[in-house]
Amino acid sequence: MRDNCERSCYDLDLVIKTLEETGFTHDQFYIHCDGALFGLMMPFVKLAPKVSFKEPIGSVSVSGHKFVGCPMPCGIQITRLQHINALSRNVEYLASRDATIMGSRNGHAPLFLWYTLNRKGYRGFQKEVQKCLRNAHYLRGRLTSAGIGSMLNELSSTVVFERPQDEEFTRKWQLACQGNIAHVVVIPNITIEKLDAFVDELIEKRVVWNQNGEVESPCVASEIGEANCLCVLHK
Repeated sequence: MRDNCERSCYDLDLVIKTLEETGFTHDQFYIHCDGALFGLMMPFVKLAPKVSFKEPIGSVSVSGHKFVGCPMPCGIQITRLQHINALSRNVEYLASRDATIMGSRNGHAPLFLWYTLNRKGYRGFQKEVQKCLRNAHYLRGRLTSAGIGSMLNELSSTVVFERPQDEEFTRKWQLACQGNIAHVVVIPNITIEKLDAFVDELIEKRVVWNQNGEVESPCVASEIGEANCLCVLHK
């Protein structure tokens, strides 16, 4: 099961309960919780669900290059010893036992992670998480005030909104788009000033994109829900 920790952690207990009620024993299923971006932010969010090996899960992973900011893509996976033993093997020329997934790993990534964790500490990460969430709510508020349909999950710093109509604008701001929606991931280096510049330009461009001068939001109810859509039908 792929768990992005922005929504599915709420459902972890339900998933386990459903499997058990269906007749599956703990040795008949494997649950992987993919923390990705928000997995390292959740411990600093009050009332956020906790992922623990007290539950019958098999493994947990988080990204090191997203919230923490490691300069190269990397991830950390924690799994049960029984699964490590099943994967690992003796390597004669190394004179040791290899337990890595692909037989090799980047030795620099853990150094960068260790340095950042020690430099910022618990309080440093806590402040950055609070800043990210606060700025994400600020962005969502500005978009809504401008009549732009948007969505922000309770446990997330990713703001989803109507896809801009101009590809040049999308490339400039490096927006990730799919179908009728785009999203902005608010991480520590995203400031209020940068968010204001983005929204101000988006508002200005929307007038240009609508040649008749009337700016109307497209319907994105199917992507982000009717409550978050600001089209004529769902205002």
